[in-house]
Amino acid sequence: MQKIFHLILEIVYSFQIVLSPLLIGSFIGLVVYCYDPSTIRLVFAILIGLAELIIGIIWAVKVSKKEGASHFMSRIMATPELDKKREEDSSVNSKNESHEI
Repeated sequence: MQKIFHLILEIVYSFQIVLSPLLIGSFIGLVVYCYDPSTIRLVFAILIGLAELIIGIIWAVKVSKKEGASHFMSRIMATPELDKKREEDSSVNSKNESHEI
């Protein structure tokens, strides 16, 4: 059961890694096409989107082989600045409580 859950998480995180360049490329393609809508620009916009999809897939496979998509995404989602702030706040609160006694 745990292996299945881990596999599902790896797939979801890999999908997120693929989506990040794909969304950027799709936005760039949309801007290119909407600036002057024509068939040539539509083809160019689609090629930009496909190129970003390929880049995203290559990136996700590379990350999965190197360290695992879940480990990569956990490092991205981590907030060390906030953790440091919480530690400082808890140390200040403990000092204040010790002075009140």
